[in-house]
Amino acid sequence: MPADHMATLILIAVLVAAFALAIRVIVVARRRADLGYRPLGEVVVRCRDGHLFTTIWVPLMSFKAIRLGWIRLQYCPVGEHWTFVTPVPDSNLTNRERRVADRYHDGPIP
Repeated sequence: MPADHMATLILIAVLVAAFALAIRVIVVARRRADLGYRPLGEVVVRCRDGHLFTTIWVPLMSFKAIRLGWIRLQYCPVGEHWTFVTPVPDSNLTNRERRVADRYHDGPIP
């Protein structure tokens, strides 16, 4: 098989994989939105110790955390510790909890 033909096949495979990944991100985001979660952007999360803070949440992408499915291992700015965090559905938050979470941000990068 010629090298240029092989390169074309590899490019097609990469494009198909990228398209499949994009579709997966959209499906997961819509499912989470149906359950009351914000699919991406600034999201309120709760750490294992119960602290609430906001973080930038982008499905399948994180530079400041270790992703473990829907859970992330990241730094909690409230308790100043590394911990597991999960998104909190907007419908589960009281106004007071939203104000508390808005006071603490973990940074501008996902």
